[in-house]
Amino acid sequence: MPTFRENAVARHLAVYFSLLSPWAYIGHAELQGLAAKHDLRLDYRPVALSQVFPESGGLPLAKRHPMRQNYRIVELQRWREKRGLNFHLHPQFWPFDPAPGDRIVCAMTLAGVDPAKFMAAAFAGVFERQRDLADAGTLAQILEESGYEPIWLQRGESGAAETCYQRNLALALEDGVYGSPSYVLDGELFWGQDRLDLLDDALTSGRAPFRPDA
Repeated sequence: MPTFRENAVARHLAVYFSLLSPWAYIGHAELQGLAAKHDLRLDYRPVALSQVFPESGGLPLAKRHPMRQNYRIVELQRWREKRGLNFHLHPQFWPFDPAPGDRIVCAMTLAGVDPAKFMAAAFAGVFERQRDLADAGTLAQILEESGYEPIWLQRGESGAAETCYQRNLALALEDGVYGSPSYVLDGELFWGQDRLDLLDDALTSGRAPFRPDA
């Protein structure tokens, strides 16, 4: 079973996301490459976007102005081409309740198990294969297909996983997170997978983190 690589000197990166987020999907493989390049320890923190938006002034997609919705579709096409991906702009089962899948990731992180392969399979399931991640049977299949035991489905329903999910929400708001994905390095927030290049630059240079009160 995949486990976190233990390295006392690895730098820590908090990764706030939801399996609901196409942008987290688009940046997932790129993030793995960045982690390998810089020997990063990724701290995955699934978060309920439906609770983040009201606290940060954001709006769910359906409530955004049509101009913003239209531009989002254009951006998805641009990044689909840029990342060399092949995904649906309007997946059949999207939007869906991401909590069951997100809490599986929570359960894995609590146990020290690397969820990256499950996340990759879940993202592909939603956006490439049009699978329903709100369905327990589908999640069980994805777990098995990505090399994890089906027991993680039950562990994702535990009180500990729910507590972790709620704690991630509190941590996200403390860190100034208002969307998915968001990456926090030494207290500096990088919002969006399109900021991974800037994150790479910060890691490469070793500069001090930028602050809003500078």
